[in-house]
Amino acid sequence: MIRVVLADDQLLLRAGLRALLDAEDDIEVVGEASDGAEAVELVRTLTPDVVLMDIRMPGTDGLEATRRIAADESLAETKVVILTTFDLDEYVFEAVRIGASGFLVKDTEPTELLRGVRAVAGGDALLSPRVTRRLIGEFASRSRDTSMPAARELALLTDREREIVGLVGEGLSNDEIATRLVVSPATAKTHVSRAMVKLHARDRAQLVVLAYESGLVTPGWSQG
Repeated sequence: MIRVVLADDQLLLRAGLRALLDAEDDIEVVGEASDGAEAVELVRTLTPDVVLMDIRMPGTDGLEATRRIAADESLAETKVVILTTFDLDEYVFEAVRIGASGFLVKDTEPTELLRGVRAVAGGDALLSPRVTRRLIGEFASRSRDTSMPAARELALLTDREREIVGLVGEGLSNDEIATRLVVSPATAKTHVSRAMVKLHARDRAQLVVLAYESGLVTPGWSQG
């Protein structure tokens, strides 16, 4: 059972999400919060698998709440998914950098949201498919000044691990990486896990950030 906490200041939206999620056999909403501070307390008490976190809330916003959750080692297994009204929200970039496992826009199709909750609970990064290209392009352009520290971190990796991180940065799943490199999915997963440990990455979303900050992956569509 995937245990979920909802954090949004709009009661109607929370009610809709709860109805959608609770209708699934493998998902259960275990708590609701109307602001970031309440969300953090709920997460510390309930230790859910996934938090659906509104980025803009009164008082403590979703960004600060995500920061506190990501910084708490006892909550390492809890994954935060940012909910945003705008697909290119400046706070979303920062949220993923500090530990969010991805984001979804609020008008996401129900089936996509359910798929996203399951993916994040299973350890995958979640970047809303229809805006991933622009998101990655934005990461690349915003991260140029920090490329050197990221590059030094990548020096800790083997050549194969560096290649794997690059493929994660391109958005490939473990199965897709395995197909690309002609290895087993288990081998691909092992390389991803080792890279995450060496780079102190909370999850795949942070590997994506590192890949672009370091210049290991450069989106072709952002080139002139």
